[in-house]
Amino acid sequence: MRIFENLRECAVGRVAPALVALCCGVAAMPLATLAEPVHGIAIYGEPALPAGFAHLPYANPDAPEGGTIRLAEPGGFDSLKPWILKGNAAWGVGVHVTESLMMRSIDEPFTLYGLLAESVEVAPDRAWVEFTLRPEARFSDGSPVTVEDVIWSYETLGTQGHPRYHAAWSRVAAIKPVGARGVRLTFKEPDRELPMLMSLRPILKKAQWVGQDFTASSLEVPIGSGPYVVEQVDPGRSITFRRNPDHWAKDLPLMRGLNNLDVIRYDYFADANAMFEAFKAGEVTVWRELSAQKWASEFGFPLMTEGRAVKSEIPNQRPSGIVGLVMNTRNPIFADWRVRQAMIEMFNFRFINQTLNGGADPRITSYFSNSALAMGDGPATGAVADLLAPFAGDLPPGAIEGYALPEGSERSMDRAGVRRAMALMEEAGWTVQDGQLRDAQGRPFAFEILLNQNGTAMRAGSEVQQIVNIYVEALRPLGITPRVTLIDSAQYVERTNAYAFDMTWYERGLSLSPGSEQRLYWGRDGVTTPGTRNWMGMDSPAAEAMIDAMVTAETSEDFTAAVQALDRVLTTGRYVIPVSFSPVSRLAHAADLKYPETIPVYGDWPGFLPETWWQETN
Repeated sequence: MRIFENLRECAVGRVAPALVALCCGVAAMPLATLAEPVHGIAIYGEPALPAGFAHLPYANPDAPEGGTIRLAEPGGFDSLKPWILKGNAAWGVGVHVTESLMMRSIDEPFTLYGLLAESVEVAPDRAWVEFTLRPEARFSDGSPVTVEDVIWSYETLGTQGHPRYHAAWSRVAAIKPVGARGVRLTFKEPDRELPMLMSLRPILKKAQWVGQDFTASSLEVPIGSGPYVVEQVDPGRSITFRRNPDHWAKDLPLMRGLNNLDVIRYDYFADANAMFEAFKAGEVTVWRELSAQKWASEFGFPLMTEGRAVKSEIPNQRPSGIVGLVMNTRNPIFADWRVRQAMIEMFNFRFINQTLNGGADPRITSYFSNSALAMGDGPATGAVADLLAPFAGDLPPGAIEGYALPEGSERSMDRAGVRRAMALMEEAGWTVQDGQLRDAQGRPFAFEILLNQNGTAMRAGSEVQQIVNIYVEALRPLGITPRVTLIDSAQYVERTNAYAFDMTWYERGLSLSPGSEQRLYWGRDGVTTPGTRNWMGMDSPAAEAMIDAMVTAETSEDFTAAVQALDRVLTTGRYVIPVSFSPVSRLAHAADLKYPETIPVYGDWPGFLPETWWQETN
């Protein structure tokens, strides 16, 4: 199963002091004046690795090459174009086939090193960024990566690509060639983060797509400059990538110890149960276990006991993100925060966690919990309070005063929670009439819980269904009986892109360097623009202001305060009923598959598996 952006399982406790220094302390350093091209850039301060570094710290430069890894994905796919809204794209195309001008290190909060670009130059106020392409950069068909390809890719993705590209592109004033190998982007206004974001756009081969409807879903195999090419496609069932022996960048220090495997194959299965059975049979060579209880009790099958597969736990030091049941406030019944709090009160996390997970994993307490960016306990103080003060009259209770999720009960019914929920519902105009919750006009409190039967990035479909089943039963004393609808992955993507649901499962990973992407997650444009991550439909001037403060922060204190204030706005908005998060990534894998001893601070994150892994052969 794939690793989400952003963001899967998270570490227990606070971020290590060294990481806090990386995440926040360097922010106090003045923004370097980049008077000449450099090898890398960081969101604050300087890159950790100097020019001429030997390899990334979490890569093994002595790793052997060769071998095969087989990974499992739920559902199916009908497209090989992950850069557009239409279709359900196969996982891996955007990871293994295409490249960007710069590459992110997953051992630093937000630092980029030159990939297709041999150097980058940034204005002192970050009003523009200029890249110089490596002359040796090539697509897999041997043709050079040109400035024309870069400009076409940026313009096309920014206007016709997936909505996730649009917001950043809208802040670009111009993109122009500079000499034979240079490209400069000028921004409408200075922006600390925008040079970083624009460094990560995939570069596509213009000649392949020009003249076509780029917005149309397609199974045409993309030509990229990345380390792998698409070798075989069985639509909806599997996709195989083979390492390109002529990859132009294979000898770059940035790539040393990465992309060691000859073959990467993704097989698609109906659901997580089928995926697990495939792993037990040796047909899939890596399994990411999301349940602590199953990890402890269900790995006694022959593949494991005979030593052909082993268990590994990969720690990380990143924020928990938010995972749980999201309420769509576009539906009027969820527009009132009191209703949403009532729904949270009725979710007895303590009982559910103990029943399904043995109580092993802690609960997500806020969007940035498990990090120095979290809202913390108690009332807002200092700069956080100052940021929130102008919005005090519009913020829900707890944003300034402090907020905590209900503790729940060890019993299946949390009677105190039911009483609190009932009182909140009555305040909001809902009362139980003849055993059913209704408003003053007699209309029932009715909604649908939409689920992907194939599961999600962080939870097996069966586990989500178990959680929802317990929750549905818990709602009965309140006179609520939701309708639960299970659909396949393609239908699920279509409906969630269109926000055609009342309540559904939601997963949003968050990093140690949140920035402008937060607008895609929580911005008001997402209320109506399809395909954003704003599934809850929130329209919060306070959230918009906190994001603005975050991306314009000049010091570590200002940045941290802005994120903590945003965390308060999001958490007390009560949009999501949060569940647990894992302190580690639990990976069962073939015994001959190995990974480096040095684990990056982001842990099992995009860029770690399968990029840093290798296969040992006898």
